[in-house]
Amino acid sequence: METIGIFYGSTSGATKTVAERIQKAFGKKAELHDIKEANIEMIQGYTNLIFGTSAWGIGDMQDDWEDFIDELNEVDFKGKSVALFGTGDQDEYPESFVDGLGTLYCRLPDKSVVVGSWPKEGYDYYFSLAEKDDNFVGLVIDEHQQADKTDERIAKWVDKLKKEMV
Repeated sequence: METIGIFYGSTSGATKTVAERIQKAFGKKAELHDIKEANIEMIQGYTNLIFGTSAWGIGDMQDDWEDFIDELNEVDFKGKSVALFGTGDQDEYPESFVDGLGTLYCRLPDKSVVVGSWPKEGYDYYFSLAEKDDNFVGLVIDEHQQADKTDERIAKWVDKLKKEMV
């Protein structure tokens, strides 16, 4: 597997911490980038990509992703794999749980390259924009209510990605 570019947007630090844990699970095959410091050439340089965002308000991605997302229209995603992860709080925001992840997915210019869907079982919420085909579009982490499950979820997701990425 080629080197993976992990691009995250984090305001309070939770999404950055999850991105670092995903990087550690992959080992030397993953490089971490804050999306506020990224450019198209950086993203274009990877065959395998992971994009991570937190959820803000109702359905909003993290601010740095909001500022960058339209730049992805310039990326040629042919031959690439893109995995997504999102952080959220299912008790505080059960009606919009990880909606930032769903918005990130919806705004991707090429959804055919997305890998790494995640089962929605084990979460307690009312609604999420991140649901597609009875799964989440990517890994969902709730460090507020289920921090004890994060390491296991990351490990399982990384194993899945090692099989699904180009």
